[in-house]
Amino acid sequence: MDAPGNIAWGITATALVLFMTPGVAFFYGGLVKAKSVVSMMMMSFGALGLISVLWILYGFNMSAVGGTWDFSGNPFSDFALSGLASGDGANTSLIGVAYGATFAIITVALISGAIADRAKFGSWMIFAGIWATVVYFPVAAWVWGGGWIMGLGETLGYDTSVIDYAGGTAVHINAGAAALALALVLGKRIGFQKGIHKPHNVPLVMLGAAILWFGWFGFNAGAEWLSEDMAGVGLIGINTLGATAAAIIGWTLVEKFKDGKATSVGAASGAVAGLVAITPACANLTPGWALVLGVLVGAVCALAIEMKWKLGFDDSLDVVGIHLVGGLIGTIYLGFFATDTGLFVGGNYEQLVLQVVAALGVLIYSFVIAYALGFVIQKTLGFRIKNEDEIAGVDTVVHGEEGYALVD
Repeated sequence: MDAPGNIAWGITATALVLFMTPGVAFFYGGLVKAKSVVSMMMMSFGALGLISVLWILYGFNMSAVGGTWDFSGNPFSDFALSGLASGDGANTSLIGVAYGATFAIITVALISGAIADRAKFGSWMIFAGIWATVVYFPVAAWVWGGGWIMGLGETLGYDTSVIDYAGGTAVHINAGAAALALALVLGKRIGFQKGIHKPHNVPLVMLGAAILWFGWFGFNAGAEWLSEDMAGVGLIGINTLGATAAAIIGWTLVEKFKDGKATSVGAASGAVAGLVAITPACANLTPGWALVLGVLVGAVCALAIEMKWKLGFDDSLDVVGIHLVGGLIGTIYLGFFATDTGLFVGGNYEQLVLQVVAALGVLIYSFVIAYALGFVIQKTLGFRIKNEDEIAGVDTVVHGEEGYALVD
């Protein structure tokens, strides 16, 4: 693990995942209207700044628990990493801290897409800091830090454990559930109806999706730097490629049959859906089953984004339809097709039970806390901007800037 090659991959993977948050900013920024692009991108960059600081101060300490059923680690056990930075193996340990920070950052940034065009930046930052503290940091401990999800199989007396290699529960279901909660709290945009809000910059959307796909190899394979021989990198890499590519096909086929045209925004969205679904499953599927997962999630998510029109909630940039639905599919799919333990590939019902319980546990917890937190902020400080400011444009009202100002 301390070999120079392992350390080099660890810091490279950290940089790749950090780069994904600007990718989210580009992806989301292109999808909103022109007078909201600065606001949309600032919510990602605001999360990058705030969550990095909180993770170093106490978030990392909360991400590991003392016992299976502890809520989280002690946030003040090593405040600001003063002990870790001066201890043995500090170089390796701090790379791991930085790598974990990038997951926390992007999870928070993903939520912002549900409240595009209508959120106050200050209120968003307050929500982001508190939600990370009481939801993401503990959930990371549950999934990867020895918490109840990590120990669920042993608790139930099973021969297997919950599989979430890179964040189907902790990142995507977590963010998607919070996004749904905030969309309900803030309500619909002015003029909310199908077809009225169109992406203002499609090339920006495609650029963002490309950056996300590029960075996702660090997201999925990055943790392999902790293994001595990094033996899982090849399988994780080919599954990250294959599932994503297959999801593009699944999404665009649905678009073609449903609407008569396959769109570039659909292809970009399909790629993201495929990346979401393969996140928990990248190390535990054969490449063939990864391709099947990709086609499935691309098709289902292309249909799932229509839920907001039927159910009447304004998830501006389809965080629910892509990240919550895609995260659920990828996590639960393992219950059927995980190598050796899935129901259909040599296992039994146990893996499926574990995957469902973990997914629902995170979904319910994140939704309830996010809804309560968003509701309190809305009632006290105000979370949504005024209607007249939404019409005028959130960029100039909140940030005093324009994304495309012409200068003489």
